[in-house]
Amino acid sequence: MTPSSQDTDVEIREFPIRLREGGEITVPQIVQDHLNLTEGDMLTLLQVGDIVLLTPKQPQVPQLADKFIAIMEDEGVGLTELLEGIQAEREAIWQEQQQDA
Repeated sequence: MTPSSQDTDVEIREFPIRLREGGEITVPQIVQDHLNLTEGDMLTLLQVGDIVLLTPKQPQVPQLADKFIAIMEDEGVGLTELLEGIQAEREAIWQEQQQDA
């Protein structure tokens, strides 16, 4: 049985795209909005046989850094305290793994 969009709850939509001079394409605005894409975002083009897929490839580091900073500010924790806490957590996990072994 071949999975369909009904089996996976994934919406499959088609958008006509014209290849322009220099190989440029325009991602339809509805897709940009849905994927939260903005000018300068990196996309990855995958070729699978004769099929071409375009997928967003957005770096997560800036968003994660912003989240860490917000949590640290909310909790009143500095970088030194955060790093000490990470080390303590690592040691606790290691101890737990040793007990289970």
